[in-house]
Amino acid sequence: MLAKRIIPCLDIKDGQTVKGTNFVNLRQAGDPVELARAYSEQGADELVFLDITASFEGRKTFAELVKRIAANISIPFTVGGGINELSDVDRLLNAGADKISINSSAIRRPELIDEIAKNFGSQVCVLAVDAKQTEKGWWCYLNGGRVETDKELFTWTKEAQERGAGEILFTSMNHDGVKTGYANEALAEMSDNLSIPVIASGGAGAKEHFRDVFLQGKADAALAASVFHFGEIKIPDLKSYLCAQGISMRTV
Repeated sequence: MLAKRIIPCLDIKDGQTVKGTNFVNLRQAGDPVELARAYSEQGADELVFLDITASFEGRKTFAELVKRIAANISIPFTVGGGINELSDVDRLLNAGADKISINSSAIRRPELIDEIAKNFGSQVCVLAVDAKQTEKGWWCYLNGGRVETDKELFTWTKEAQERGAGEILFTSMNHDGVKTGYANEALAEMSDNLSIPVIASGGAGAKEHFRDVFLQGKADAALAASVFHFGEIKIPDLKSYLCAQGISMRTV
């Protein structure tokens, strides 16, 4: 079994880390550079940085902030927000990102996935998906969860894999910030449907939720924010717990 990954996420708004519930009611969570450095030192496997209002506000992700974070960490670093063309990818990779996360721009123009994979390699391209479960199934949203689309979750992620995406970062909007566990049924279906890694996001509130997302949700990695930002769960403690549950982890 490949080692599972624990990934803290920095949601950035106006240069500060924020966290909300169901994509609203944002509160400040600290300085992103300091948090990033702490997570790297604590044994996080990767770090994700999402400029959460970049697509909505129609501006570019802060390359300078990316540069400052990259200089302070020694783990793989994924950056997303406002990435619409290859020059954006190039600029952020040069600033120190290892991977690029695209969401709204890929829904609007799916060919962007092909272009990133062809020019930079599939390993650079992470498709982020914000989806909500409704009475008619799971549907994808863009602009930070503000706009419903006609993309069905499992069809869209399969298409993204075929176009060259290297990973899927799936956030359940129903579970985001609620801390009652991940969307394990949907994650398991997605993992069974795809051959590329699936990163679970939305719902972490206890160590048991990480256990369940790996064993029941079949996720390759688990992303979380507030439980790490506010010190509710320490990454070394979490990894020790998961190892004791028989889950293969990279050692701290």
